[in-house]
Amino acid sequence: MQQEQGEAGGPADQAGADHPSDNQPPLGGAFLTVAEVAALMRVSKMTVYRLVHGGDLPAVRVGRSFRVPEEAVRRYLRDSFVEAG
Repeated sequence: MQQEQGEAGGPADQAGADHPSDNQPPLGGAFLTVAEVAALMRVSKMTVYRLVHGGDLPAVRVGRSFRVPEEAVRRYLRDSFVEAG
């Protein structure tokens, strides 16, 4: 089967098909409401809205509300981690 993958354009061509790029939300993951993100991060909903509108936290607009990919919240928290001391 590995031969078939190589003939289809090689592993480099297929790698992007299975893994979404960092700037696009995952399509298979869970989406959280602004209130759920706020509770998870222990901040106000207004803080989450600021992060979304500022481009720091990607979100999808659904009608008049936003949905934030759970993986985006985890990535934001991981990237924002600061060691004290």
